[in-house]
Amino acid sequence: MTGATGFVGGATVRQAVEAGWHVRALTRRPQEPREGVTWIAGALDDPESLAAIVSGAEVAMHIAGVVNVPTRAAFEAGNAIATANVVDAARGAGVRRFIHVSSLAAREPELSNYGWSKERAERVILASGLDWTIVRPPAVFGPGDTEMLDLFRMAWRGVMVLPPRGRMSAIYVDELARLLVALASDDAKSIGQTYEPDDGTAGGWSHKDFAQAISGAVGRDRVATLAIPAPLVKAGGRLDRFVRGDRAKLTPDRARYISHPDWAASEGARPPADLWQPSLPTADALAETVRWYRGEGWL
Repeated sequence: MTGATGFVGGATVRQAVEAGWHVRALTRRPQEPREGVTWIAGALDDPESLAAIVSGAEVAMHIAGVVNVPTRAAFEAGNAIATANVVDAARGAGVRRFIHVSSLAAREPELSNYGWSKERAERVILASGLDWTIVRPPAVFGPGDTEMLDLFRMAWRGVMVLPPRGRMSAIYVDELARLLVALASDDAKSIGQTYEPDDGTAGGWSHKDFAQAISGAVGRDRVATLAIPAPLVKAGGRLDRFVRGDRAKLTPDRARYISHPDWAASEGARPPADLWQPSLPTADALAETVRWYRGEGWL
């Protein structure tokens, strides 16, 4: 497994070990010993360490990737080229089963460097000759997440600034991890498939409705919401890059991504129900996320 020390990967390692798997996990930094996990020091551009994590494996699971780097070349290196390196390692070790975590952004590669790099990574998977499954998660939330933390903080303060009008899907991190572990055990129906899992909300959420769901989780009946028009979001991306340079959080790339009106999972791309389906209501998942944030002093 790559990405095992990250948000999604950490949840997946936990569920994989609980399901009886032994995980060989790549890490750039020393990790505490953990039952059911063998940590392999290395990086996605280090063939020797990649060979070590796939040695003797039944399944290769590639979760790692970059989401906010300053250049197209950096996105290509962290997503497309890194994926090719992991594929090469799996093929070299004779590992046939390959689970690749992509993104809904791969549906719209012209919108952002991130989406472009994720789509290029998917092309690598499609040409790999392996028994692959691609998973395109929507917005992922849950304990440990920092990407959506600001939304929870705004909800607690009573005013939420939102992207332009549009629709989005979401999924709780433990639900996504459960799907990935289920795929590791499946050697039939999911091979050669690209899935877009979500929380089961048909047609996805409007940004306002999801904001109100978060407000309920933090204990507010209602919050004021302000949708920022796309031109202002894009202008903000240019300004943040100008002011903070490579440290910018709202980059032009991310601004274009945020401004797109349709990030809802495709109804026809959901995993089959006999393989996986969401089991925890979104309201409960949001409440659990809030409890974790408060326990850690983040909210």
